[in-house]
Amino acid sequence: MRIDIVTIFPEYFGPLSVSLIGKAAARGDIEFYVHDLRQWAHDPHRTVDDTPFGGGPGMVMKPEVWGEALDEIAPPDRTGNGPEPGQPDRRPRLIVPTPSGVPFNQASAARYTQSGQLIFACGRYEGIDTRFIDEARSRMPVDEVSIGDYVLAGGEAAVLVMVEAISRLLPGVLGNQRSARDDSFGGHAAGDGPAPEPPGGPLLPNLDVLGGMPGDVADSMAGLLEGPVYTRPRVWRGREVPDVLLSGDHAAIARWRRDAALLRTAANRPDLIFRAAADPAALSRRDWQVLSAMGLSGVVGSAESGPEEAARLPAWSRDMAH
Repeated sequence: MRIDIVTIFPEYFGPLSVSLIGKAAARGDIEFYVHDLRQWAHDPHRTVDDTPFGGGPGMVMKPEVWGEALDEIAPPDRTGNGPEPGQPDRRPRLIVPTPSGVPFNQASAARYTQSGQLIFACGRYEGIDTRFIDEARSRMPVDEVSIGDYVLAGGEAAVLVMVEAISRLLPGVLGNQRSARDDSFGGHAAGDGPAPEPPGGPLLPNLDVLGGMPGDVADSMAGLLEGPVYTRPRVWRGREVPDVLLSGDHAAIARWRRDAALLRTAANRPDLIFRAAADPAALSRRDWQVLSAMGLSGVVGSAESGPEEAARLPAWSRDMAH
């Protein structure tokens, strides 16, 4: 995969040369190109911004410098047409971090691994002139994306977050590709088949180890937060590792991990449990039993009644983390 980053602060992206992503780049698995936007500014001061039409505070980044940058990085005559039905879109894709964009999540990262080239536009000040976004959209896919409900000084930090989330899903970046599939929210690695759809589709698979579901499927954390993890020593400051993790019973371990993920998700992200409860196929009978046994029946009903009994969120969500 090729990743181009356009910014007025190229030095911000030194971290791309370290850790697993840096090693992947050194091997040639990922190609990074960091461009200084000011090289496309032609006045003596290399100006990239101007005052906004209509007045208001701050400055707006000029469309002509961004337009020339994009023309050089992804020339219009090379962007091509859309993909054949059922095939991933390998055209260059422009990603613009902005607080007003759609939320970036694990499914977004997985979808982006299917692209051949990602171009990140790091805005500053009050953002980039909208005409640049509109013109770019006429010849390539363009996504305006937010990493959270807060405002940063510029897009650089958001790009680092997204690049790391995307890169670690590419083949060969992680030492063990299963690590991505065991992540919170159910990681998806390139090469696993079609990437997940955007938010709106099913989040949680219908799993039940006790019903004979395969262990690799039962381990999935799709739509859930990953549960607690442990390593040696077996006892530390009087705190012991749960016995089931030492049992060698892989089915029981897989079930314990899913149970723990369900409970952590209910405590820290009850919105994900709400979403699961709204889908009759999202939770297995065992999942319903676990949630109900912990006093969560006000949210998910019971194993017998099913998700149609889902109701409002009670006070348990404040107590689960303790």
